[in-house]
Amino acid sequence: MEADFQDTYGLDLSTPGLLRERSWRWFQTRLYGLVSAESRVSRHFAPPPPKQPKYRRR
Repeated sequence: MEADFQDTYGLDLSTPGLLRERSWRWFQTRLYGLVSAESRVSRHFAPPPPKQPKYRRR
């Protein structure tokens, strides 16, 4: 999740005081944004459907 925040929003979550200065709504909005975008977080919570096996012709 930290890497996605850095890649997408340019935010380092380990910055002292960053999360204490922000509201829960601020964090939640950005987290929802990561879930709805192409990101590691979205792939974790909504992995792509499994690939269908190829059928052999007889």
